[in-house]
Amino acid sequence: MPEEASTTRTPSRRALIVLVIVVAALFGGIFALRGAGRWLVRQDTLAKSDTIVVLSGGMPFRAEEAARIFRESYAPEVWVTYPVSPAANLERIGIHYIGEEEYSREILIREGVPPSAIRILPDEILNTEQEVHEVAQELQRAGKSRVIFVTSPQHTRRVKTLWRKATGNDANAIARAASNDLFDAAHWWRTTRDALSVVREYLGLLNAWAGLPVRPQ
Repeated sequence: MPEEASTTRTPSRRALIVLVIVVAALFGGIFALRGAGRWLVRQDTLAKSDTIVVLSGGMPFRAEEAARIFRESYAPEVWVTYPVSPAANLERIGIHYIGEEEYSREILIREGVPPSAIRILPDEILNTEQEVHEVAQELQRAGKSRVIFVTSPQHTRRVKTLWRKATGNDANAIARAASNDLFDAAHWWRTTRDALSVVREYLGLLNAWAGLPVRPQ
């Protein structure tokens, strides 16, 4: 009898241990998912820099934030990237297209940045990787070194990761999130917009960590 009781208790004890592990893993996974949005936000302290760069997307929030940083005299100029657009195709059918870069420029001017302090970078870009590379090249050509990137909150960590891969050093790049951006880092799963943003950022980070095997087309 004692042996039978011991044999009965052993599987029960094992089942309990397995249950505890499963529950702990479940709660750990939920906790990790809840924090997935906050982890993407990786802001740096503002410091005097050579230029402020408005990365494409997130209108009007990124340009507004860049203007605010400019007004606080952290840099003497603002650069705007030039995203690929359907302008050429629309011109062929007689429709004039005003690109995102021009809207960003108008927002900057409206927010107090002098036109003479705004520069639209010349090369068309498809993604953040190309934006970062172009900025690095333009800084080198201009003999400048420190830059403030203005982007959306969830995009800040990937920007820093790509800059480090492009230059080998992220100390001379400051990532700042647009303060009026609608992204809710604490409750990102509540809207399709934020959920898609989080998934896209993690996929982008995985691509960067893997050496950028997935290329833009």
